[in-house]
Amino acid sequence: MPFTAAHRFIPLVILLAITSINSFAVAGPAQGQYYELRVYTTKSAEQQKLVNDYWQDAAIPAYNRMGIQPIGVFTDLVVSATSRIYVIIPCDSLDVFASIPAKLAADAAYQRDAADYMGRPKSDPPYERFESSLNVAFDAMKNLSLPPSTAQKTPWIFELRTYLSPTEEKGANKVRMFNSGEVPLMQQFGLNPVFFSRTLAGSQMPDLVYMVSGPNLEDHKKHWQAFRDAPVWKKLSADPQYKDNVSKTISVFLQRTPASQI
Repeated sequence: MPFTAAHRFIPLVILLAITSINSFAVAGPAQGQYYELRVYTTKSAEQQKLVNDYWQDAAIPAYNRMGIQPIGVFTDLVVSATSRIYVIIPCDSLDVFASIPAKLAADAAYQRDAADYMGRPKSDPPYERFESSLNVAFDAMKNLSLPPSTAQKTPWIFELRTYLSPTEEKGANKVRMFNSGEVPLMQQFGLNPVFFSRTLAGSQMPDLVYMVSGPNLEDHKKHWQAFRDAPVWKKLSADPQYKDNVSKTISVFLQRTPASQI
């Protein structure tokens, strides 16, 4: 049974963002990747399994057939009945991102594999809601990077960090700060960045989102401390041109789900 048109629509706020920035993206030099970040809210272990299985068995194979990979699927490090599911989808251009709904609609294997998930009754949905944001990579790291644990899927923790800024200019200022030395410094001190991005369309703008990672929480905290103690960071963070560019930091620790390719 085919899905309704509603299943194929990209959220309106993201479509508006694509329209408003498309000419800039085409004109800009060597644009980095775009990332859709989805956050599913759930109320049970059953819903969490449904979302993971949908991505593992239906969505990721379909996205991979489009050439979109690797896709990250994560959940809270401390699992509970209300754990969220985070999905990171890298796209090489806005055109690739915008073409996804039509390609899913035309993919017979995806339509078959996703039918039970998409067809669940409203009395028993596979999740409560999901939020979606569209982000673009920083110049200092234009492509998603796999951590060293990916191939063997060895234990690994992921930290998703969101920085809220008081104004659009302050947000752009913080991005400049990352591009001016913060990104390579994180790489140097073993924080294993996965991606860095500024948000083009989302629910908490102006903000930027990035992900760092490590083998365990203890080592990860040591790497953060080494980063904070570095003379380069102390000089950069004390530079008056970057004063007051972040109003709030949100940090969430995650682990892979079985579906994840990251």
